[in-house]
Order: sequence, then C-alpha cells, then structure tokens
Amino acid sequence: MSQSHRLPAGGRIDRARPYAFTFNGKAYQGYAGDTLASALLANGVKVVARSFKYHRPRGIFTAGAEEPNALVQLAPGPYTDANTRATVAELYDGLDAGSQNCWPSVDFDVNAWTGMLGRLFPAGFYYKTFMWPPKLWMFYERIIRNAAGMGKIPPALDPDRYEQRYTHCDVLVVGGGPAGIAAALAAGRTGARVILADEQAEWGGALLAGAPDIGGKPALDWVADSLAELAAMPEVTVAGRTTVTGYFDYNYLTALERVTDHLGPGAGGDRPRQRFWKIRAKQVVLATGSIERPLIFPDNDRPGIMLASAVRTYINRYGVLPACQLVVFTNNDSAYRTAMDAHAAGSKVFVCDARRAPNGLLVQAARELGVTIYDNTVVTGTRGKKALQGVQVRELNDDASGVGAETWTIDCDGLAVSGGWNPTVHLHSQSRGKMRFDDNLAAFVPATGVAINPNRSAGACNGTMYATDCLIEGAKAGAEAAKAAGFGDGAAPVMPESAGLKEDPLLALWAVPTPKTSGKGGKAFHELQNDSTVADIHLAAREGYGAVEHLKRYTTTGMGTDQGKTSNVNALAVMADIRGTTIPEVGTTTFRAPYTPVTFGAIGGRNVKEGFEQARPTPMHPWHVANGVVFEDVGDWKRPWYYLEDGEDMHAAVMRECKVVRASVGVLDASTLGKIDIQGPDAAEFLNRIYTNAWTKLGVGKARYGLMLNEQGFIFDDGVTTRLGDNHFHMTTTTGGAARVMGWLEEWLQTEWPEMRVYCTSVTEQWAVASISGPRARDLMAELTDIDLDPQTFTHMSMREGDVAGVKARLYRISFTGEMGFEINVPAAYGLHLWETIMALGAKYDICPYGTEAMHVLRAEKGYIIVGQDTDGTITPMDAGMDWIVSKKKGDFIGRRSFARADTSRPGRKQLVGLLAENPAFVIPEGAHLVEELKPKPPMKTVGHVTSSYMSPSLDRSIALALVEGGLDRMGDTVTIALHGGGGCRAVVTDPVFLDKKGERLNG
Repeated sequence: MSQSHRLPAGGRIDRARPYAFTFNGKAYQGYAGDTLASALLANGVKVVARSFKYHRPRGIFTAGAEEPNALVQLAPGPYTDANTRATVAELYDGLDAGSQNCWPSVDFDVNAWTGMLGRLFPAGFYYKTFMWPPKLWMFYERIIRNAAGMGKIPPALDPDRYEQRYTHCDVLVVGGGPAGIAAALAAGRTGARVILADEQAEWGGALLAGAPDIGGKPALDWVADSLAELAAMPEVTVAGRTTVTGYFDYNYLTALERVTDHLGPGAGGDRPRQRFWKIRAKQVVLATGSIERPLIFPDNDRPGIMLASAVRTYINRYGVLPACQLVVFTNNDSAYRTAMDAHAAGSKVFVCDARRAPNGLLVQAARELGVTIYDNTVVTGTRGKKALQGVQVRELNDDASGVGAETWTIDCDGLAVSGGWNPTVHLHSQSRGKMRFDDNLAAFVPATGVAINPNRSAGACNGTMYATDCLIEGAKAGAEAAKAAGFGDGAAPVMPESAGLKEDPLLALWAVPTPKTSGKGGKAFHELQNDSTVADIHLAAREGYGAVEHLKRYTTTGMGTDQGKTSNVNALAVMADIRGTTIPEVGTTTFRAPYTPVTFGAIGGRNVKEGFEQARPTPMHPWHVANGVVFEDVGDWKRPWYYLEDGEDMHAAVMRECKVVRASVGVLDASTLGKIDIQGPDAAEFLNRIYTNAWTKLGVGKARYGLMLNEQGFIFDDGVTTRLGDNHFHMTTTTGGAARVMGWLEEWLQTEWPEMRVYCTSVTEQWAVASISGPRARDLMAELTDIDLDPQTFTHMSMREGDVAGVKARLYRISFTGEMGFEINVPAAYGLHLWETIMALGAKYDICPYGTEAMHVLRAEKGYIIVGQDTDGTITPMDAGMDWIVSKKKGDFIGRRSFARADTSRPGRKQLVGLLAENPAFVIPEGAHLVEELKPKPPMKTVGHVTSSYMSPSLDRSIALALVEGGLDRMGDTVTIALHGGGGCRAVVTDPVFLDKKGERLNG
C-alpha cells in the first residue's frame, strides 16, 4: 500500500513492522510506532472529522493530547471508544476507526447546513432561540437531542478489565521531557522513593520532535542512558503511558496508565486495559512542558492547518511530511525549526513572520538554507474546498489597519502556525496554585502554591524554554524536592549542556488585524473544538459576559474534551483587546481535573458488578435459601422479603405471615440493621447533640428511640440506642442508612467537635439479630434463656445480657411490629445456630418466619414510619406528628435552630397522616398523588402523595400513609387521589395509627 506522504527514511517508527488498519471503511497501512494521526497523514488523509457545531471539515491540528479536531471512534462493537484523539491513539495491527459527528460520511455531511447559516447560530443561540413559542419546545428538543453528542456509546457491556493502584512516594515527577528526567535523576540519586510518570509511549518529551545534542551525544541517547540509570534504582518507578490527570489536596494525585490500549481490543491477555493510579506524594515536581499557541485569522480551521510543532513532530518522530508546499506563519523563532526541518525533508517552505526584520540565529540559519521569508507579514485567510489549497497574506501597516497594504496568495497544501507557547500549568492550577502573566512569553506561568500541596515547577511549564536551562532547572527541582522529603542535601547535580540555538522573544500577536475596509470574511476560530469564533467573544462582551467565567460559559471556550488547551489564552487576549485592558486583568479560569479524559472503567476499576455491590448475606442466609424465601435487595444486603409455601403467591404469603405474628409468634432476621458502638467520656453528651431527645440521664440497661435531623431540621435517620455502660452505647440505624449515619457521626466529631472524647466503631456485621414478635413471644423466650423475663422488671425498651440458646447474648425488649417483642443479638458466628434453635423450639407455637414485606404491613398498622419512605428529605419531626420526641428542656442539637425558619414553621406544610380508601379492597398505589381536582390528564394541582400502602389482614381492609399539605388539620376530610393511567379514587384522612393506639399489645 502506498503511503504518499511517508518519508523514505527517518523517524522513530519500526518500518520492519507494517500494520494494516482501516479508517471510515477504507484500508490503509502504517508502522509500529505510529499514532493513528501520523498514519493517516502518511496516507494523505486530510479530512478526518467534522466540527461539533457547524460540521465544518476538520483535519489533524496537533500531535498530542491537546488535539481539538481529530476525535474519532475506535473499534466498533463492545470495545468501542468514542472521542478518542487520533494524535494519541497508538496504531496497532487491525485497528478500525471512523469519523464521528457526521452523516452520512465525513466527506459529505448533511448537517453542514448549520455552517452555511452560521449567522443564525452565534454564541448563546440555544438560550434564546428555543424559548418561544413554548409549545414547540418538545419539537425542538427532539432535533437538538438527535444533533447533540459526538461519538456512539458501546452496544454492550464493556468487556475490558481495569485495575487501580494505590501508592506513596517521596517525590512524584510529572513529565518525561528533559526537565522531568533531570528531576527524577536528581531525586533518585538521593535514595528517595521516586515515581516518574509521562503520558507518552516514548520518553523524551519535546526532544522526540527533533533536538540538538545533549552533552556531546544525540539527545535521545542521553534520554535512553538516563532511563537505564533510573530503571536500575530500586526506589524509582518509571511509569510510561501514564497521564497524571488530577491534583488534589495534600498532594493526592491521580493518573491513568494505558496498559494495553496500544495492543488492540482483547489483546492484553491477563493484563488490564488501563490502570488508575492514586498517588500520595510528599513532594511533587511538575515538568509538564508547554503547548504551542495557534494564531487566529479567517478560515483558520481548514484541514491542512497545523501547529508548527506538530508538523515538526510528524517529520522527525514519525517520518511523515504533512505538506509538500508549506507556509509557516509565526510570531516567534521556534517555528523556524519547523521550516528548516520541512525544507530538509523536501518541502517547499515559505515563512510569514509577523515581526519586523527578525534576525535571530534560527532565522539566519533558515535563510542560509534558502527558505523564503516574508517579514512583517500575516496570513489573512485560506482557500480550498475541503482541504487547504492556498493562503492569502498581507503586509502589516504601521497602524496594523491593513488599508492599502500589499496582499498576495501563496499556493500550499500545508500551513504551520505558531503564536508562541503556553506553559502547561493545568496541574499547578488544580493544586490551587496561583499564576502570573509573563509579558516576555505572553503566557501564564506558575507563581505561588499552597502549603498543603508542596510542589515546584521546572522546565517549559515554568516558562523555561531552552533545553540546557530546562535540564538545570529540573535537576535543581528534583534535588530540592528530595531534600524537602528528607533525602539528600538539596544540591543539584551538574547537568550536560544542549548544543541548540536559543530563540528570540516573540511578538505578542493573537488575532490577525482585519483591514477596516474589508466587508466580510470567513470565520476566525479561537476555539476549534466547540466552533467558537472571535465574533462570539465580541457578542459576549456586548451582552455583558466580559468576565472570564461568563465568557467561558457563554461562548463554550475551553469546555470541550481538550479543555481549551489551544484556545484559552487567545480568547482572553481578544477579550482584553475588546475591553481595552490586559490579559491579567481579564483573568483566567481555574483548570479542573481531569487533565485529559478518563474512562469510567478505569475510575471504577474492579469495583463493578458484584465487585461494586457485593451481595451481603446474613449469618442465617443458608436457612432462608432452604426454606422458600424470596429475597429483597436492600442496599447490598440480601434480606428475606417473604417466604412461599405451596400454592402461595406473594400476597398470600404476606397475609399469612402477618396473621401468625398477630396471633402467636413470628421471627424476623434483623441482622442487617446498622449497628454502631459508641464509647467515651463524652458519649452521652454527643448523643444529646445528635438526637432530638435527651440522653444524659438514660439509665444503664435502658434503650431509647432516637431521631436524627440534618442542619435544615429535616429527618435524617432513626433507630434505637441502648446504654450499655456509663460511657458506652449501642446505636442501631436503618439498614440503608448505616454507612451514611456512621459518616455523619464522624463528620461532626472530626470537624465540628474535635474536643469531644468519643469513639465510634461500626459493628453491623459483628452481631446477628433475630427479632421475635407476637403474643407468645415471651413464652418462646422462656424456653430459650434463663434471663428473668418478668414484664414488671424487664420492661419495653430495656436490655439484659445472658445466655440465649446457649450463647452469650444481648437481649432487648424492642418491637417494630406493635406486638410484644424481643431482639436477640449474638456474635455473628452463632447466628445460624440461634435461628435454627428458635425455629425448633417455636414449632409448638406455630412460629412463622416473616420477611420485610410483612414487617412493613405490621409497622404501618401501628403507624411507625420508615425514614426515606415515609419521609422525603423535607419533613420535620412536627410534620411527621413526632413533636413528642423533640426535647424542650435540653440544650442545642443538630437541626434545632432550623425550626425557627419561616418555611419550616409555616402553615400548610406536608404532614404525615393515614388514609382509608372508600373501597376497602382497593390498595392505593404507593407514590400516587393527592390532587385538588381530578382532571382527564395532567397537569393537576397536587397536595400530597402516598408514601406507604398495604392490605391489612388485621383490619381486613387497605391502609395507607401519606404526606399531605396541612394534613393534621384535615382529619376526617375526603381527598381525591389521581391514578396512573387515568381516573382516581377517594380516601378519608385519618390518624396514622390504625391498630392498638394505647400500646396494650406492645407492653404485653
């Protein structure tokens, strides 16, 4: 296969290993060491994508992670990966890729009409266009949804495996260029534990694009020798293909390692596709390099326009000549390296330099090679149907107006642009470090950091652009970081010098001045990925969005997958010009993690499917399985839902279980309740602040129901807490709220009341719990234990310790059914033994195991609430009819002050009530809305909703609980309930306690 733009020699590819690949269904060939982008360029492919908004043809613009254009879809099928940057996707044999965001093809995209009508779609058009008429929004929405997005999601579950790695180090060095390698060498030689991470497949950073000698030998030979030395150090970890994506407090950084991506789908064997690193470092050295800045001019997005550094990279690293006739448009010396390398590779080169009479060493060297140089000249436009065919250039006037200036056209198939360099300060910004604007670089550079994230920047990311200076600065940063971590004396080793030519300062040129006499021209894009133009920035300024954060969101600058790596500073410069101020005065946004996109699979690692939510069985689980149980998943617990006997369905099983509990005795596996052991001299006072009721005078061996509120005064969780000793309590929580409550307690202890001597330990899985309820419960307990069960002394809400079924146990007089009940807590290892003993001894009482559904029916008959079902996050104790549990005498507690808020105390709040349907046989659906007036279809004014609804075998009718506006004042009223699918029913508002209001059954 012919690779029309592949150079006959050179580059770092392996020409002995050809790889076949397909792009948009057409077969091509590349080599090992290629990226998809370099292989496409080698084969003369110019148009690889369509822009997001206007669907304009787009080509490859960069050679790295900053790529805004060449987003492709890899590997159709379950392994597919959308929005992959072709510039970092390593080529492998059989790679299959395609363009996205285009239909029917990248060469002919019917949605290109949006570009033709671009004047109708300026920045912010979506905020204005679709507001009127309101009835057409559903029509608009369908069109917008079809046009939104870029790639396609996988058609099946991701078959790849991902891993995570947690590690610590003394010094983390980010970046594998000259500064980063020098820093790692300096730190590693002190004996410090060092991690050197770089995102590329090869080491060397910018040196890979072509570099002079270092220390008298080829630069990449120095890189290889340095890497060999680092690999021999036992405390140094060298992590290639590893992008540090996030910088968080206390030097906690995340990184994504692409372990087998370069091998192709499923080719990694036992190895994972990617590994997500979580690193805690004592010190960090940032050597992340810099990103070349483009220049803005009309029609600056045609395929064939690239960053000058990218052209140089493709020539020297990949052996690809992107253009046979190349124009280099620059305002600085660095682009002359590209001009000379392209000239040496056989391209005819023209340089348009915006500076007057540039005469640096690189400029002189280019002239000596015969490169044509036009100084004081800018590119003012481009031409070409799809790909670039030529550029229009113009001399700059003294006033930069362009009036009367000489203009001409240069035929070319490539345009290399360079507007200077932006230090890659993203991680420094993420660390909450501040930046300053360097006028010499016309870019932001790191300034101050924060104490909790000790780091230092070195090399190009610190504004140091010459190789020798980068080596010196990197070695110094590495030595200082090691010393700060407790290793070495901080003295930097002597580093070799680079033999390259230094560059002259740049001219701060952002957008090409447009002649005042010109009428209209092509769009001048400052943000390629989101199709944002200079005109959009002017519109934002006119409409009052001149602040940097407003500008970003109004124009979507920097909001693509590339995070504006090639656009942000240019946008700030244009806004500064409009406002007549400076870039530092306009300000800059804060860069946020991740630096480059991270797959959800890598973030999840092995914490997926059963690894994410493992089935947590109770100790009694084997018995349940063997006895016809149907399980309910509550969080990750497997809770018995109901037990089926021959010929039963769920309704019959639940009715049977409820009747047995009310008539004799039933047993529930309550092991899943959250359990927290609370100890310490301040434990009682701590509970006093956590709960709404008083706890300091609770006696040892006594239990109390407690209600927790959040800061807004809304019900957060509930449960029973027992005092085991003067400074020792046992708290129970809802099954689903156990982890949430534990975190809540620790948050208050660690952040608000650190002076309190209280220690909380989760013991949920330490105890197995069997709860027996019913009028025969005491009779059964008497056969299980020799603990004194006298109801006069062992009263409701008490606890005693002793032997139960031959096992040391804690026995509680607690009930959630409204019947006399006992909760037996034994060590988890004895849970199955306890359960089997209860079932054996309970046979004479016709004991029945019951599940969570019967428990719900029984508790609803009694009017007991379930937090999260009968509350919705906005319910206060008073709303739930539980003002009796709010202490009026004790001191402050969490949420108390919120009761004084106007909204919390206003009339008409939703309150918990009971409902009795007019048709006793009809069970009102849970979630059904109470409405002021029933209409044939929505919308209808709602006044509440049903939270719990069951058929009650004890009452031989349906019952329900509901949250109703002003419900406590509506007792006896008849309300209307709208039903799903149309129609409604009527119900009477009642007290939520339907059975045994005096508690005679409960107290036995």
